[in-house]
Amino acid sequence: MNEKIEMVQRLDTLKSYCTNKKVLHLGCTNYPYTQAAIDSDTLLHFELEKLAGELYGFDFDQPSIDILQKDHDSKNIFWADIEHLENVDLDTTFDVIVAGEMIEHLNTPGLFLSGIKRYMDENTILIITTINAYCGMRFFQYGLTKRHGRNEPVHPDHVAYYSYATLTLLIKRHGLDVADFMFYDLGSEHRPTTRAILKIINDVCVFFLPRWSDGVMAICKLAAN
Repeated sequence: MNEKIEMVQRLDTLKSYCTNKKVLHLGCTNYPYTQAAIDSDTLLHFELEKLAGELYGFDFDQPSIDILQKDHDSKNIFWADIEHLENVDLDTTFDVIVAGEMIEHLNTPGLFLSGIKRYMDENTILIITTINAYCGMRFFQYGLTKRHGRNEPVHPDHVAYYSYATLTLLIKRHGLDVADFMFYDLGSEHRPTTRAILKIINDVCVFFLPRWSDGVMAICKLAAN
């Protein structure tokens, strides 16, 4: 694994891995923001449709799946409980599996990591991206809030934060190796909706220390026997 602290742009990196590949996109509808993402032309699944050689999607929200399938003619989308992938009626493997900013929503992430291996072979790359537990911008934002620490700058559906140490350990405990680990900046999907003062704080933080960036990215493969 690359020991250098490398900061990347999340979307650019995902696209580079997925171009001309057979791709499985987990959480493909971006529920509950499906229509808002479509209206703002920021839905990642549509971007992957343009460049992947073959694209599949898993999501648990059927109304959002219907929007993609019926209104936008998206193909190969399956209803799936990410923590119980053994119940999905699909048996194939992929070149690349994208788990973008979803592991922090899961009650039992170990079930997901164990289950996803049915869609992997020795050449498959699993890309996990998630919010950085040590994001400098959020530390500043949280420090300036009131209500005695009960008002956090956190998505209402998040149940966990991950760091380099906690994410890599979780991955290794479930039969996967981390081939590379990167930090990603506040990207084009988040900058337009982030307050100007927070963007300034973010840019100052990552200028000095990339490890204070917005998120972390683990590039995973099946563990060698």
